[in-house]
Amino acid sequence: MISFDSLPASLSDGRATTRRRALLEVGGCSLLGLSWPGMLAAENSSPTTDAAGFGQAKSCVLIFLWGGPSQQDTWDMKPDAPSSLRSEFQPIATRVPGIDIGEHLPHMAGVTNLLTIVRSMTHRDFEHGSAAYAALTGHAHPLPGTNTPVRPEDFPTYGALVSRLGHNPNPVPDSIILGPVMHQGNRPPIAGQNAGFLGLTYEPFRIAADPGADNFRVSSLNSPAELPTDRLRQRHKLLQSFDRDSQRVEPVRQVTGIDSLYQRAFGLLGSARTRAAFRMDTEPDSLRDLYGRHRFGQTLLLSRRLVEVGVPLITVNWAKQNRDQWDTHAKNYPRLKNMLPPFDRGLSTFLSDLKQRGLLETTLVVCVGEFGRTPWINKDAGRDHWPDCYSVVLAGGGTRPGTVFGASSRHASYPTLYPVGPWDLGATMFHCLGIPPDQHIQNRRGQPIPLSPGRVIDGLLA
Repeated sequence: MISFDSLPASLSDGRATTRRRALLEVGGCSLLGLSWPGMLAAENSSPTTDAAGFGQAKSCVLIFLWGGPSQQDTWDMKPDAPSSLRSEFQPIATRVPGIDIGEHLPHMAGVTNLLTIVRSMTHRDFEHGSAAYAALTGHAHPLPGTNTPVRPEDFPTYGALVSRLGHNPNPVPDSIILGPVMHQGNRPPIAGQNAGFLGLTYEPFRIAADPGADNFRVSSLNSPAELPTDRLRQRHKLLQSFDRDSQRVEPVRQVTGIDSLYQRAFGLLGSARTRAAFRMDTEPDSLRDLYGRHRFGQTLLLSRRLVEVGVPLITVNWAKQNRDQWDTHAKNYPRLKNMLPPFDRGLSTFLSDLKQRGLLETTLVVCVGEFGRTPWINKDAGRDHWPDCYSVVLAGGGTRPGTVFGASSRHASYPTLYPVGPWDLGATMFHCLGIPPDQHIQNRRGQPIPLSPGRVIDGLLA
């Protein structure tokens, strides 16, 4: 993905490094993840379906909890499990009778009437990198159980696919990722975060800066009119230079007259509508306080603003929040006590805000990690990786509110009702966005690849 704040290491191959960094300031069209109907061909050949919820979502906000949150401490409490297994947190009643969740989600308890809680997600990949790949692309990694770095043949991330196959009528980017690039330790960035075999044309934007910072600013959104003439001239010169050398970097000339799209890219990035969405200081302090004055809350507030201007796919990465993440191998309960309050306040306010503004019905919200955690507590007072059963939360965009889908065993170890995988969730997301999931998309070799190997989960749809 293309970052306004830093270029991910995975996108640098040691060639044309200076030029690529300079292009971050240019916003060249072939690197933007922008598409316009009729300008770029798409394999959007499947007929529109009349199934429930198809195309109801104009936008999707995918909230990715890197590390894998514990299902039995949040959405799937098991108070009757043996003391050695059950959570030390207590279940609390919610707005929907019969649905209980963890005690550290009191604000979410008040908006369960908006939620679809899936308690039967499952797959068999225990490693962060390849499991995250499945969560972010809807496809199993060809090398399961690994932290394989980004490869050109990777399946594209959701934002790139929406950019390729969707029809965005708004003068805004097709896909934006909010949050830092995700790594496993000191290794290269994990796969599943970029456009893969679709190439640089469909890379999503990335905003790595903290929207809650006092100095938050996305400098690349300056309009051409506000830039000095010599700076604009330098940008165009860089674009022309990149164009001459593009075949050394990647064959990005996929349409005739792509030069004309450079001008359109300048217009989209510098438009008043796009720039206004990033003016966080225009929000009332009272609302910013409700979201929470932390990175997660302010990122969700920015997501709402991006939904308002019509960005189709927004990914929110919780990679680290206050130096913590969801991979609780040690000190599970103290760490969750730190993370759950900002999560609870931010997400509940986000959903309520969307609802009050009449946006939730056309905005699909999906909150997911790469897997769950073990039913038992380990010697370090933590929970280890557990993909066999975990929970996902959805809201809006054609989903069925106030319900629980699926069920797990008495220890939250395995699904006992309606098991579904990341690929099924992906198919459902495409369906809600009006993209037929049963179509094919061509890889770099021109081979047709199924957009989704999963099936739409009808039980999630209203």
